[in-house]
Amino acid sequence: MNTLDMDTETLIVKPPVDAGRKPARTSGQLKRNTLVYLRWAAIAGQCLALLIVSYVLKFDYPILPCLAVVGISILFNIVVSTSLELDRRVGDGEAGFQLAFDLLQLALLLWLTGGMSNPFAILFLAPIVTSATTLNKKVLFALGMLAMALSFALLFYHHPLPWEPMGAFSLPFIFRLGVWIAIIVGSAFTSLYAWRVTQESRRMSDALAATEAVLAHEQKLAALGGMAAAAAHELGTPLATIQVIAKEMTRETKPGTPLGDDAALMLSQAQRCRDILEQLSLRGDEGDAIHDILSLEDLLEEAAEPYITYGKDITLSVLGDGDEPTLRRQAELLYGLKNFIENAIDFAKDSVTLTGRWTEDILTIDIEDNGNGFDTTILGRLGQPYVSRRQKPKQIDELAGGLGLGVFIATTLIERTGGKATFGRSSEGGARVHIEWDRKNTVLFT
Repeated sequence: MNTLDMDTETLIVKPPVDAGRKPARTSGQLKRNTLVYLRWAAIAGQCLALLIVSYVLKFDYPILPCLAVVGISILFNIVVSTSLELDRRVGDGEAGFQLAFDLLQLALLLWLTGGMSNPFAILFLAPIVTSATTLNKKVLFALGMLAMALSFALLFYHHPLPWEPMGAFSLPFIFRLGVWIAIIVGSAFTSLYAWRVTQESRRMSDALAATEAVLAHEQKLAALGGMAAAAAHELGTPLATIQVIAKEMTRETKPGTPLGDDAALMLSQAQRCRDILEQLSLRGDEGDAIHDILSLEDLLEEAAEPYITYGKDITLSVLGDGDEPTLRRQAELLYGLKNFIENAIDFAKDSVTLTGRWTEDILTIDIEDNGNGFDTTILGRLGQPYVSRRQKPKQIDELAGGLGLGVFIATTLIERTGGKATFGRSSEGGARVHIEWDRKNTVLFT
């Protein structure tokens, strides 16, 4: 199998960690004020429901104990709001404790108002789904077990469901059991769905963050040429002054004397500095048309240049109808191509082929190797983050420790230039990366 993978650890600089220090514990993803505001909303809804059932529907139930239970929740919210900072993210432990309190408060209200016969028993879902999207698995499991135990107890122990006339309505136990099972199954399914979606979202966010880090790294490297040219320009004037003074000193001193030798050495070194700065200025400056514009052949040669000493044959060809297109130099384009080429080199047996083609409407680049090709089990998922299954030679496996982000990063960067990458099998049975651009794309083409 050939995979497009890279070790992002070489690009993301991590601060040193003391061997004797434990890493700092980070907060969770849930803010304290979110829990408080949601609890205020629940309190308002509970009070409204209790008042409507009592004064509008005229149902008889223990309203004062119910309001006392709601009062406990109000008191809890006041304590949290006054003693803790609301604009801080809370750890999983605190968040789990607050959600457990909400479950207990809901269970008390349901115990006073019909248990699992009460339609509001469905609200057991809320704390579980909240924990599934923001907290870790241990807290989610603990809250799930607490909700299951409380709801199961409410099947047997509860006050009558408020009705009129009193005691005239009672749901059969089998029905209440069915409601309980439905709530448990619904909690499990909804929590699993929410947890899965949240995990995918986090993985995508992490992958995009890695992509941004790689792009920033490449843009810094691309900016070095402009910085060098600017430095050469700024240093040219004072260095010319030094050179003029050194020439005057050589004319005023006798050759062969210590002072004459020093003056001659100063003049030669000043000239050497001028030569170095001249070379730097020729490497390209921001806005340099020669540096910023590439032909297709120049693009492929520059992308393949770092890998010509890797012991694999790299064959490059360009062909098409009409004049060869010219492209704007972009860090995204060069990095994406380099990553694809590097991985083709890694997995090829002995050769890699780079082919550029163009027509009046499109430009394509094919990167092919004669390795084992892509594993069909991941072919449809290439381009997604963290897809990494390998059939590499042992020595490559030992050296590589990629996170499965290489193809995602390269594909994302190519897409930023207006291109689209697809993956398949080469004519020799190896891997093939096909990249295509619409030539009407003014972002890439001049």
